[in-house]
Amino acid sequence: MVRALTILVLYQLIGTVLQQGTGLPVPGAVIGLVLALGWFLKFGPPGDDLRLTAQGLLKYLGLLFVPAGVGVVNQLGMLRQNAVAILIAIGVSTALGLLVTGVTMQWFLSKREAKGHA
Repeated sequence: MVRALTILVLYQLIGTVLQQGTGLPVPGAVIGLVLALGWFLKFGPPGDDLRLTAQGLLKYLGLLFVPAGVGVVNQLGMLRQNAVAILIAIGVSTALGLLVTGVTMQWFLSKREAKGHA
């Protein structure tokens, strides 16, 4: 378990270093996850110890959102000032996400039908 936690923290650390070094607007933890995914795709799935440790951490994923929730509560004034812009951004991004998902699904379905799968 210690080995598995060390691996997970190292991926997060590498991602954070890359994010800080490049200035990418993506959290270092996300970069670390992408690096881990690339590693596993190239070299095969993780071992049982890493898989079991990750599954154990996922059980407590909800607790990891508490600091973010506290941060939102601490910034309520700023959220109120920018409520219209935030709501517009949420609405537009949701609509675009639905549109892209629908178009992509239609494209995949047309490819599937062209191959003769019903």
